[in-house]
Amino acid sequence: MLVSDYMTKDVVGVEIPSNRDDILKILKHTGISGVPVTEKGRVVGVVTRKDLLRKSEETQVALLMSQKPIVISPDASLVEAAAIMTGHSFRRLPVVDDDGILVGLISVADLVAAIAQLRIKDEIRDFYLSTTFALWEETPLPLVGRIMEISDVEAVPIMDERGRISGIISERDLIRNSHIEDSVEVSDFSNGTDDDEWTWESIRDMHVMSYGVSKVQLPEKPVRGAMVSNVITVPKNAGISECALMMKRARLDQLPVVNGDKRLIAMLFDRELIRVLCMEQDQ
Repeated sequence: MLVSDYMTKDVVGVEIPSNRDDILKILKHTGISGVPVTEKGRVVGVVTRKDLLRKSEETQVALLMSQKPIVISPDASLVEAAAIMTGHSFRRLPVVDDDGILVGLISVADLVAAIAQLRIKDEIRDFYLSTTFALWEETPLPLVGRIMEISDVEAVPIMDERGRISGIISERDLIRNSHIEDSVEVSDFSNGTDDDEWTWESIRDMHVMSYGVSKVQLPEKPVRGAMVSNVITVPKNAGISECALMMKRARLDQLPVVNGDKRLIAMLFDRELIRVLCMEQDQ
């Protein structure tokens, strides 16, 4: 199972120079989580949804991107790709040829698709599951984004007033609901003399600068207006490849895991599920 057999060859990316708005449009239109940044065909960085949300005031791709990204050869195995992604918490790896030219992209979703084909019947175990928390469906969207940033999670289940899952919010949904907000801010660089405010010395030392600020903003609305309501859940005894197939078909990054009473007990993230490739290799 080689990277070349599962990678995406028609790669969506940006070339330097580009700006943040170009990337935001791409992520909104495609729903992907990040794009490689190239210069004369060679990969020089990667920009992700997290970069846009965390550096909301930055507009230049060169300052948004993670520089010197780890890349992989098309002749590498999927096991090697899975090991790199799980070890560094990456969601994608640019695939380059011997000359360093971008020829493809291998993502967590591509690895999940491979797992679905393996027909692994073993049940998902605690080893693959992540503890989780939930938010109330009336929580303001900007607060949800901040909580997800602090907690470093890609998705959070949403509950109604009865404690039942009513939806799920992910980084993809945050980007889909975001907008660019332009404003003007003022900085006062006055020297602050003790002279009378109307003297020439005081006037000369006053330096006020106005400048435009452009930010990626989330609207002030409850998270229920942005979440995905049709939530697909799985029981703890679901099979590994079965879960991978669900993720592939519905283009999901995660699945809430429920008990017999349909109560949330954990989350199954795709980034954890791909570890099965390394374990299969060991066996």
